[in-house]
This record gives sequence, C-alpha cells and structure tokens, in this order.
Amino acid sequence: MRRLGAAALLAGLIACRPAAPGLTLLFFNRSPVARLGALSWAADPDSSRILGFDDALRVAQVIAGPRLATPVSVASLGHELLITERTGQAVVFDSAGAFVREWDSPFPASVYAASSGTTVAARSPYYVPFEAEPDTAPLLTLLDSLGRVVGRVGTVHMPRVPFFVELANAGAVATDTNGSVYFAPYVRDELSKYDQSGALRWRMSRDRYATESDPALVPSGRTAAARYAIVNYAMALGHGRLYVLGASDSSGTAGRVDVVDTASGALLESRPLGPEETAVALRSDGVVVTFDADSLRVGAAPTGPSAMPSFALPDTAGDTVRLASLRGRVVLVNFWASWCDPCRAEFPNMAALYRDFPREELELVAISDDVARADMLRFIREFRPPFPVLVGAGQMKARYHYRGLPYSVLLDRQGRVIERIFGFGGAEEFAALRAAIAKAVRVP
Repeated sequence: MRRLGAAALLAGLIACRPAAPGLTLLFFNRSPVARLGALSWAADPDSSRILGFDDALRVAQVIAGPRLATPVSVASLGHELLITERTGQAVVFDSAGAFVREWDSPFPASVYAASSGTTVAARSPYYVPFEAEPDTAPLLTLLDSLGRVVGRVGTVHMPRVPFFVELANAGAVATDTNGSVYFAPYVRDELSKYDQSGALRWRMSRDRYATESDPALVPSGRTAAARYAIVNYAMALGHGRLYVLGASDSSGTAGRVDVVDTASGALLESRPLGPEETAVALRSDGVVVTFDADSLRVGAAPTGPSAMPSFALPDTAGDTVRLASLRGRVVLVNFWASWCDPCRAEFPNMAALYRDFPREELELVAISDDVARADMLRFIREFRPPFPVLVGAGQMKARYHYRGLPYSVLLDRQGRVIERIFGFGGAEEFAALRAAIAKAVRVP
C-alpha cells in the first residue's frame, strides 16, 4: 500500500498533545536527536549546550562548556555522543558530559549518523562551504569508531553549476542497525536508501520542487546569487519507519514531517508543521507527537553566558595585555594568522568596525596565532591595524579549542560571551556583528 487515507493516517500517526511517558525525541528545531541510554540528546545552539530529555521530555541533563560553541547535531557513537558544530567540525563527549576527543571532518563540513558500529558522514546542511570536488567524490563516507575513513557510499551528484557541488550534495543522513544508510539532499526533492554494501536499494521523490532540482545562479545587482529549494533538514528512524523533517515551501519557512516506509521507500504520509511545532517525538506505540521546542527547553536550568578563558599576552612592543583589564567595555577578540587567506579578507572589515565605536564602548584585540614572529610583523606592516595585536605564538588553538581561523568572540562588559563568529562571512556578517555590538554597548 503506497498511500493511506490522509484523515485515517493523520489521526493514527501524528498528533499534538501534552507530553506523556514513553516519548523519544526525533527532532529538536531543525536538528536530529540522538538516543543514548535513557535520554534523547538534542543540540541547543543558542545556549551552546546539549540537552538530555527523559521519556516525558523533561530536561534531565545538560552538557555545556568551552568545548561547545554552536552545536547543531548529535549522534550516538556507542556509549558516547558525537556532536557536530555549525562549522562542520565535531567533538565527542561521554554521557556524563566529559569531553573525550576531537573528531576530524572527512568533508569541509560534515554531519553524522551512527548505529551499531556504522558511522556515516554527509556534507553538512548547516554550514556549506563552496569548494570544488571531482565527479568521482563519494556522496557519503563510512567511518570507524575513531573517525577514520573505512569506506564510501554512492557518488557525488554534479549540479549544472559545478561551483555548487557542496550545496547540491549536503543533506541529512541516518543509518539503522542493519547497516542500511538513508540520505536526503538538503536542496533536492529526493530520498535514497543504500544497503551495507553501498548498493542503492531505492530512491524516491515527493514531486514537490521539480523546477528547482539543482541550485542555479540568478542575477543579483552586479553579482549573481544562488537560487535553490530547501527541502530536507534531518532524518530519524523508529518503529520500522523513516521520519524526514523538511520544508513545505522552497524558502524553508514552513516545516513538514514525512513518514516513509524503510523497506519500499513508499511515502506513507506528510504533515505540514505549524510555526510552534518545532520539536517532533515518537511515542512508544508509534504515534508521532509535536511540541514547541521552547516549551521543552523551559525545564533546563539557564546556563547563562559563559566566560571566555582569560589571557595575559604580550603586544608587539612586549607589554602584557590582560583580558581582565578590559572589563567594563564590550570586547571583540579576534584570532588570526598571516597564512590564513580569510583572515586577510577580514582584517579591513575589522579595522572599519573598530573605528565605528569609541574606545570607552568597544575594545578590539587581534591575537596572532603565527608561530614565526617575522610572519606576524610582515602582516601587520601590510595591513597597519588600528587596534592592538597580541602575540599568541601558535599556542592559542590548544587553549581556546577553535577549529579554524579566523575566529572571533564578542564579550559583554562583564566578560561574558555574547557571540562566537567562525570564519569570514563578508559584509552581511559584519553588519550583523555591528548591530550586536551596538546592542551590547547600550547595556550598562
């Protein structure tokens, strides 16, 4: 039976009702949730933490700390949690909240699924770098328990515009206890199942966005922009069915849950989600229930803004600058290195931002992570920054746990983290950063 009556299936499969015991969280906002032990673990990126929900969807445990910046996805890795950051890098924690190890990404930015010893990496839909790839690149990568590549699944889909290869192949991934792998592209109306040998078992389409099957370039002023349909966010498995969280409209503003038969790929039912139906759970009897994610988060004790680990570093003249001495002002700490091309692109924007605010309101310190002092000084002579430059001497990554440069941290007047900025996002990112600083300086 490929399709069931809408009224009957909606009544039996999907409901919206108060929390009750026996619930397993599937999706929290636009992210997949991992089941480990007796808890469902969900990313809470706005608060830089992971929430563990019990079977009544009450917050039973919170994982937070300097190793977590903007977590967007959680997968169960044996007895541990594999947590993906927005940047596509990942870290491993145990269920008690202790950091275990870093996890290298096989793609420029990855997202993961794991089950019964099988770990699968896909290109992350949460952060898409634009990098060229050959048409022989794998669609998905199989990893062992330490994150080492042990196999590949499928072949990358080459879009009409090769520049969009990462975007066209980013997507949601899930794997079951039999080693089967499911993949749903972020921007194409498609779902696929592969068996444990990597052979394609089925591929299906819901016939929603036939005119936007690949990202396309469209004129935008003097430049060109990408046009694409946002289709699939995340996937989860349960009760022999595949649950797909995606969009009902190409702009991605309206959510949708699709229920798919794992054996045949038949679409059993679809249900649009209202603006407050932002968490999806599965009851022990197979009924899907929806909630407002904010209402579930209420049970978590507020962690509050975290503090940035302090520093006492020399500037280029040899005088020591301490982070504690900057309290009372909003502070932007920027980590960079002379060999980092995005840092070179970002530095003039940092200089312009610095000049926009008086010193009693904003201080900006740029910490060089160059090992060679001569390289740092050559960079400084070229860009002549108006703000202080401190000497990190290649020791900063081990202390502040960033996964790439540039990396910036915005602090309020009490030294608490307001925002973390990964990479260089251009003029749009700096406009948002300028607005965040303006808001922060208004707070006494």
